Amino acid sequence: MNERESTSDASRRLNLVAGDSINNADTSLPIVRDSAQQKMIAQQLPELLELERLIAQHPQTLTARVEYMLSWRDWQLPLYSVTIGSRDPQAPAVLMTAGMHGVERIGSQVLIAWMQTLLERMKWDAHLCQLASQIQLVFMPILNPVGMWLNRRCNGNGIDLNRNAPIDAEDDVKLLGGGHRLGGFLPWYRGRKDAPMEPENLALERVIKRQVFGRPMALALDLHSGFGVQDRLWFPHAYRRKPIENIADYVALKMLWERTYPNHIYIFEPQSIHYLSHGDVWDYFHDIFNSRQTQQPQHFLSLTLEMGSWAWVKKRPRQLLNFAGLFNPQMKHRHARVLRRHILLLDFMLAATLNSKHWLPDDKQTGLLTQAANSLWFS
Repeated sequence: MNERESTSDASRRLNLVAGDSINNADTSLPIVRDSAQQKMIAQQLPELLELERLIAQHPQTLTARVEYMLSWRDWQLPLYSVTIGSRDPQAPAVLMTAGMHGVERIGSQVLIAWMQTLLERMKWDAHLCQLASQIQLVFMPILNPVGMWLNRRCNGNGIDLNRNAPIDAEDDVKLLGGGHRLGGFLPWYRGRKDAPMEPENLALERVIKRQVFGRPMALALDLHSGFGVQDRLWFPHAYRRKPIENIADYVALKMLWERTYPNHIYIFEPQSIHYLSHGDVWDYFHDIFNSRQTQQPQHFLSLTLEMGSWAWVKKRPRQLLNFAGLFNPQMKHRHARVLRRHILLLDFMLAATLNSKHWLPDDKQTGLLTQAANSLWFS
C-alpha cells in the first residue's frame, strides 16, 4: 500500500485476524466502513483511524487483533491489541496502554505517535530491529473507545474502568473520587458489587494473561493525564499505603532512570502517598499475577504515566471552560510538544526491560532498596 494513502482509505482496507476473544460480535473482518461512517469516526474518534492506518500500513511488522467489539447504539467499535517483535514466550515483554479514561485522549495520542516512530525507524534502524527481535511489545492504545467517542471518563455503561476491579481500599478513600457504587449518574462509579469486570477490562486481562504470564520479565505502562502540574510515574498500590512486595525493583528502576537521565522531568513515586482508591485494575493484575506461583513472571512492574495537565491549564486558564481542556493540551504547539516529550521515557522502558539483568537487585540489594523505599515514602 502506498504510504501516502489516506487514513480513510487505509482503514477501509484493514486485513486483520480476529482474536479468540471476539465472543460478542457478529461483525466479520476485514472491517469495512462507508464514507459516512468514516466521516463520523474522524469527528468523534480520530485516534481510531490513526491506529488503523498504522495497522494497515505495516502488516509485515505488526500483528493486530480485535480483542473485543464494543457496541454503542448503532456503532461497533473495535478494541485493538497490536504486537511487535519477538514471538518467543520467554522473551521479556512491554505492555503499553492508554485511553482507559475516555476524556484523557492525550495518552492515546502519545502512544500512537510513539508507535508510528518505532514503525518508521524499523524500516532503516538496524539496531532497533535487533532490539525488537529480542522483546515483545504489546500495545492497547484505545482501551475505552466508547468513552473516547463520547468524550467522557467512563465507558458506555457509565463505569470508570480504573475503579472497576474487584479490590477494595484498606483505608478511607476520597469521597466519590476513590470509587463508589451509588450509580453511573456520578463520575468514578465502580459498577455493581459482585458483577464481573467490564468487557474492556476483561479484554485487557486476557491480553495480559496471554502476553505476560510465564515471562521472566515484564513491564506495563498505562498512560493517563489530569493530576498536578508535573508529570509523574506512579506505581502500585492504590488500595493500601503499605509498600508493594517488589518495591525494591521499582526503586532500582527509579535509580537507573535518574542515573541515566539526571535532568529528567518526572516524579517517581507510589500512588498511595497522594490518595487511595477502590478497584484499581493494576493493583488487581499485580495481585492475581503474584498469586499464580507457577505462571507469574519472575519480575512484573506496572507503572502509570500521569501527565500533569494542570500545567496546561495554568498556562491557558481558558481551558477551564472546556471539560476536555482539563485533561488535554488545547494549543497546537503545546500538543506537539507533549507528543514528543515522552519519547525518551518510552524508549528507556523498552531498553530497561530488555536489559533488566543489569539493574534488577540481588538479595542483598533488595533489602537495602526496601529500606530506602520505607524511608523515602512510608516512614
